[in-house]
Amino acid sequence: MTETIHRRRIEVLADEPLIPAIVALAAEAGIIHYTLLPTAGGAGAHGRWRDDQLSGATAKVMLLAITSQDHAAAFIDRLAPLLESHHLLLMSSDVEVVRGRKFD
Repeated sequence: MTETIHRRRIEVLADEPLIPAIVALAAEAGIIHYTLLPTAGGAGAHGRWRDDQLSGATAKVMLLAITSQDHAAAFIDRLAPLLESHHLLLMSSDVEVVRGRKFD
């Protein structure tokens, strides 16, 4: 049987202009590997939204990272003060990964 390792999956949905600051906070917490995913639209507490290809004013991006428990906790602590003021969506969950050393 293939061995798996326990890690944390972090997902942050944010306005595209905030992504550089969020990536910097992740790096401060030791998270240097991540994926940025474009979004098409959705609906939330502030109503429906969709990506506006002309101005990018409402574009949202999902940052996805798999990391250690310690790095995840450090990132969440750094990001927590911005959650309300910047209307961020933060999700954190347990995952099992193959080749766990890639996600330290």
